[in-house]
Amino acid sequence: MWNLNFALLGALVAQVSSECTKATLQAVTADLLAAQAAGSSSFSSLGATVAYTENRKKVDIKAGILSQPLKIDHNRSQHDIVQCAAFSEFIVTNSAKPYVITTQLRVDNTTNKVSQMDSIITTKGDWLFNVTGTLYWASREKWDPIPLEKQDKREVIKAAGDAYCDIFNDKTVKVPWGQPCARLEGGSYTGKGQATDRCDVGIPSGVKLINRQYVIDEEYGTVDIMMDFGGAGGLPDSHEFRLEGGKLRYVHTLSSCGGKSCM
Repeated sequence: MWNLNFALLGALVAQVSSECTKATLQAVTADLLAAQAAGSSSFSSLGATVAYTENRKKVDIKAGILSQPLKIDHNRSQHDIVQCAAFSEFIVTNSAKPYVITTQLRVDNTTNKVSQMDSIITTKGDWLFNVTGTLYWASREKWDPIPLEKQDKREVIKAAGDAYCDIFNDKTVKVPWGQPCARLEGGSYTGKGQATDRCDVGIPSGVKLINRQYVIDEEYGTVDIMMDFGGAGGLPDSHEFRLEGGKLRYVHTLSSCGGKSCM
C-alpha cells in the first residue's frame, strides 16, 4: 500500500516537474539574450546536447554567432507553451558587424533545458538588409499582449501565416489581410503609420516556401515560421506574423543569401 502510494507520488512529482510553463520559456529567452550580449555559447538553460543550426545548416554552437559578444539594440521574444518552444528577435546596429537575428528554441520539458536552437542570421549583403531601417520601424510598432477575450486561437494564427506563405505559389489562396498592415522586409517597410497601410504588395508568383517550422504565441497573436524560401535549396528565411482580430497586422521577414549578395 505504502509502496504504491510512494510510486504514485513519484509519478505526480515527475509530471509536475516536466510541465512546460511561460515562466520557464521566459527564463530561456532571458538566458539567450544575456548569452548573446556576453558572447557565450553556454548558458544555464542550455541542455548538455543541443541540435544547433544557423541559416538552416548544422553548426558547432561554440563557433556560432553566440560566441560573438553583441550589443543588442532591440529585442523581442515570444513563447509557445504548447510546443515548449520560444522565439527571439535581435537587432544589432554595430556598423562594423550589423545583424538582424531570429532564433527558435525548443525545450525538453523533462529537463527544462534547451534541446534545439535554430537561427536565421542576416547581415550586410543579405536580402534588403538595412539595419538602421529595421530598427527604426521595428521600434515603432506595437507588439503588446492581446486581452484574453480578443486572442485568436493558435490554429487561426498558424493558418494565417501558412496562407501568407502559400499565396507565393498559389494566387487563389485567401489571406486574412488586415488594414492597416505593415511588412518589414529587411529594412524595407510597406507602412507609413497610416490607416491605409497594406501588406498585400510586392508578392511574387511561382515561389515555394517549404520545410516550415513554427513557434506560436496566442497571447501576442504571433507565429514565426522558419523555412526554405524558393523551394529545396532556397534562401534560409524567417517570417513572423502578428494577428489582431483574426487579421494580419505586422509581418517581419528576413532572408539570408548565404554570404553572397542578393540585394
